[in-house]
Amino acid sequence: MLEQEENFMIPNVFKEVIDLGDGREISIETGKLAKQAHGSVVVQSGETMLLCTVVSNYDAADVDFLPLTVDYREKFAAAGRYPGGFFKREARPSTEEILVMRIVDRVLRPLFPKDYHAETQVMIQLMSLDKEVMPDALAGLAASAAIQLSDIPFETPISEVRVGRINGEFIINPSLSQLDQSDIDMVIGASEDSVMMVEGEMSEISEEEMVEAIKVAHEAIKVQIEAQKRLVAQVGAKETRAYEPEAEDESVLKKVKAFAYDKCYEIAKSASSKSDRGLAFSELKDALKAEYTEEELEEVGGLVSKYFSKIQKEAVRNLVLEEGIRLDGRKTTEVRPIWCEVDYLPSTHGSSIFTRGETQALATVTLGTSREANMIDNPSLEGEERFYLHYNFPPFSTGEARPLRGTSRREIGHGNLAQRALKRMVPADCPYTVRIVSEVLESNGSSSMATVCAGTMAMMDAGVQMKKPVSGIAMGLISDGERYAVLSDILGDEDHLGDMDFKVTGTEDGITACQMDIKIKGLSYEILVNALQQAKEGRMHILGKLTETIAAPNTDVKAHAPKMVTAKLPNDLIGAFIGPGGKVIQELQKETGTTIVINEDPVTGEGIVEILGTDQSGIDAVLAKIDSLTFKPEVGSVYEMKVTKILDFGAVVEYVEAPGNDTLIHISELAWERTNNVTDVVNVGDTIDVKYLGFDPKTKREKVSRKAILPKPEGWQPRPPRENNNNRGRDNRGRDNRGRDNRSRDDRRPRDDNKED
Repeated sequence: MLEQEENFMIPNVFKEVIDLGDGREISIETGKLAKQAHGSVVVQSGETMLLCTVVSNYDAADVDFLPLTVDYREKFAAAGRYPGGFFKREARPSTEEILVMRIVDRVLRPLFPKDYHAETQVMIQLMSLDKEVMPDALAGLAASAAIQLSDIPFETPISEVRVGRINGEFIINPSLSQLDQSDIDMVIGASEDSVMMVEGEMSEISEEEMVEAIKVAHEAIKVQIEAQKRLVAQVGAKETRAYEPEAEDESVLKKVKAFAYDKCYEIAKSASSKSDRGLAFSELKDALKAEYTEEELEEVGGLVSKYFSKIQKEAVRNLVLEEGIRLDGRKTTEVRPIWCEVDYLPSTHGSSIFTRGETQALATVTLGTSREANMIDNPSLEGEERFYLHYNFPPFSTGEARPLRGTSRREIGHGNLAQRALKRMVPADCPYTVRIVSEVLESNGSSSMATVCAGTMAMMDAGVQMKKPVSGIAMGLISDGERYAVLSDILGDEDHLGDMDFKVTGTEDGITACQMDIKIKGLSYEILVNALQQAKEGRMHILGKLTETIAAPNTDVKAHAPKMVTAKLPNDLIGAFIGPGGKVIQELQKETGTTIVINEDPVTGEGIVEILGTDQSGIDAVLAKIDSLTFKPEVGSVYEMKVTKILDFGAVVEYVEAPGNDTLIHISELAWERTNNVTDVVNVGDTIDVKYLGFDPKTKREKVSRKAILPKPEGWQPRPPRENNNNRGRDNRGRDNRGRDNRSRDDRRPRDDNKED
């Protein structure tokens, strides 16, 4: 009995290893952890370990979609750290965690059966962290492997990898330090035969280079998929569970198509606005339902609505493929009308409006010091962002009233895409922390790309010296397997009914960011290249509209915006500049109306002083204070000095060009003639020129002289030096007699204490 219990306690572990080809490996293991989940794996590379579990209810939820939740969390214990803040527990997901959830969800969701509606949860946890292995590149592999080990219906295994490029050489799953040197940072998700998702940022690469990076990533993904298959074979594949499919009725489908197809085709061809088109489709749907009795609608009403949407989609797609006409009447390569404006908001540091068709974004820019940097404090990533972008998508932008529940995952994802599109065009020496906020005021097709365009103009309006302006465009693809049409500047409806949604941003010289969701299998790279080339033409058209509005960054910030100046301060002077308890710097900020921030240069240890203020005279006053602290006079140079104090033996004088730096000019250095009183030559408030003679080893002070720059009086003779003898002008009395006679202590007359005064 004891032997049986011991055997039961020993887990039967299955493991597969993926060789990355450069000494690194990824292992996939199952059988040890979370065995009550429907599928669970531990994926490990280096010391980074992810635990992924998947569970799906056996009963369908009462909804007409897949209620899938992909959750990714990083445990601080994985990095040997405590959560920051007062509440020492992981709470809501960070922005970075949400972005990982999105890239995994976008690949998984299309591969579940369309009629599978059971509540499904994929949970991925970072359990151990290796600083050289980025865990987000392993999340897609972990999710797919866990699903493959379950009985959940799923079309095909997938994986995701990150690809970078250093000195022209592609690297799969580069480390964080390697990414700093890379001109590409892309995450690609794919099945064995199809690329399904691409997202990333680049340093102005060409369309051909982007496709090459995708190909390299896809080959690595195929290797990881083979490893998943071997692992399933080791464990033993589970039979896919049975589930209740959606009801179908061929007779209802035929009736709906006969009634609605031609009418949908004509509405789609009418080149109407979004609201008019929506109203026309809604009225047609009502007319279709009127063909059925109330009893029939109770029985097949759901199917009627479902088939109507299907027929509507089919009609719109066929219109594009057959006649090259789109819902709003445009040609496939045509971009909607654009109008732009900058400097719209009078109080912001920079602002712009970008309107393209029925999509509108209002962007603002705020300039600040390093104190306003966005702090990142995650187990896998720590640091700060001196440039960041926030994207808001209120319900009124689509003419709807929806509950307001905080920032959505979609808003975080779209904002991150726009931020990545712009950030490499912000120069490294930009002294400001730059925050862009995009308010989407209207939306009918790619508000994220409108955000990129509005953000570009707002930064140039604010005087941020961008390297180059950036524009962005959202593209679509419709294909029936034989024919295809690439659509420039897609509408919201075209996004929904198309086979690919891809967004591309860039300058005139190359791509800076992209996001693609590909919904069809086996998309050829030839079609992808053609689509990217058409996107480039659209980007250039939009870029021309931006530069017509504002051709280059303003040479300076606005009058009401803060000016930023940086200065360096030796490490040993930082304390003097700050003062005890911060007294000096606080008083200086109050007097000058500036904000002063001091950071330490990590390399040299120098103090980097940031001075932010709207009044140039205040900034100049702070710079003068720094100059006075760092002022070092040169031997032999003449300086203008102001008398601040009179002493018996000289005057205290202050360097006019370095207030606060003072020294003593000795009375003997005021003039060639003998000076009896200091005030015979100078008085408090006088300004005089003096020569700096350097450090005087006798007085151990800096020595300055007025007489050194004056002409010698005629006949002036230097005072003769004193005789250099031991008695110094006295008689030969020794130290012990000191002018007294040579009587010994015993010969001295005793003191008469009673002697009268």
